[in-house]
Amino acid sequence: MSLTDAAGQNPPASACPTSSPTGHPPGAPPAGAGGPVRMVQLPLAKTIAPADASTSTLIKPDISVQISCGKTAIKTVNDVTFVDAAANGGTRPLRMDILIPDAAGKHPLVIYVPGGGFVRNGKEDALNLRTFVAEAGFVVASINYRTALDGATYADGVADVKQAIRFLRAHAGDYGIDAGHVAIWGESAGGYLVAMTALTDGDPTYDRGANLDQNSKVQAVVDKFGPTDLSTVAADFDEDAQRDYRRPSPTLAYIGGLTPDGKLVDPASDPLNHMKGSTPPFLILHGTRDRLISPGQSLRLHNALSAAGDDSTRYLLEGADHGDLAFLGDIEAGLHWSNTEVMGVIVDFLRAKLR
Repeated sequence: MSLTDAAGQNPPASACPTSSPTGHPPGAPPAGAGGPVRMVQLPLAKTIAPADASTSTLIKPDISVQISCGKTAIKTVNDVTFVDAAANGGTRPLRMDILIPDAAGKHPLVIYVPGGGFVRNGKEDALNLRTFVAEAGFVVASINYRTALDGATYADGVADVKQAIRFLRAHAGDYGIDAGHVAIWGESAGGYLVAMTALTDGDPTYDRGANLDQNSKVQAVVDKFGPTDLSTVAADFDEDAQRDYRRPSPTLAYIGGLTPDGKLVDPASDPLNHMKGSTPPFLILHGTRDRLISPGQSLRLHNALSAAGDDSTRYLLEGADHGDLAFLGDIEAGLHWSNTEVMGVIVDFLRAKLR
C-alpha cells in the first residue's frame, strides 16, 4: 500500500492524469493477470436501431471542452486489499485504489466499479474521470472484483462490491469517509454490477464475508452503459451480432448461460427481477452509437425503475459509443464521456444525492 500526493504527480494543472481506457469490451486481459489468458472477443455491431429517447434526455456534448484536473490536492492510497476471495480453487486478493481530497472533514464516498465483459477489471481504469470526481469533493475508491476467469459468477461479483462497501464503512476513519453517504458508479459490466448491488439491498444471498456488522446499502447509483438481461444484450443490433452474442462464452457463463431458446438459465441474474421499490436514486447514461451493449438495455432498467416509482434519470449521448475505445483505434470515442457537460451531470447528481 502506498500513500502519495496526487497533486505532486500530475501533469500540468490543466491536465487530468491518464490511465488505461474505460469501457473495455471482453477480450482484454484481466488486471494483474501475469501471463496469457483466454481471449474473449465479442463482435462490434454493424448497425444499431434508433435509440428510444421518449423517457430520457438526449444531449449532444461538446467534445472539444474536456475536463481538467489539478486544482485540488488529492491523496492516493493504492493497492489496499479488502478481501482474499475464493478463486479457481484458491484465493485471490481483491484490491482497491483510493483518491482522497486533501481537505479537512469527512467526504462522501463514491465506489467505482470498472467494466471488462466479466473477464477483466482494472481498478486503474478511468483515472482521469475518477480524479475529476475526487477533486469535486468525494473520496473515490476503484475496486477489483472476481470475473469468469476466476471461476466466479455474477453473484460473486455482487458480493465483492458489497464487501468493498462494508470494508470502506468499517475503515471510514482511515480515509476521511462520511460513511452515511455512499454512491456506486459502474461502467459496462461494472454498470450491471452496481445496479445489481443496489437492487439486492437486504438480500443475505449477496452479503457475505467480512465486516458484516456494517451495511452495504448505498444512497445513489451511476450506471454507465451497463447491460441488464444478457439474453437480449444485442437486441438493437444487426442479426450477425445477435447471433454471435448468443454463442457460449465466459461472459454468458458468468450470468448462468442461456437456454436453447435463448432465455436466461438463472433469472436472478437480471436486475429487474430484484425490483422491490425504495431503491436509491439512479443516474443512467448510454450512447446512441454503442456497438457493444444495446442502448435498449439501459432503457429497460430506467423504465422499470420509473414505473416502480423510484428516482431514475437517463441521459442518451448522441453519437457516443461504448466508453473509451482507444484500444480499438478509435481515439475520439472517449471524448464523449470525458467532457465537462457529461462529467458535470455526474458530479451534480452525486452532490444532490449525497448531500
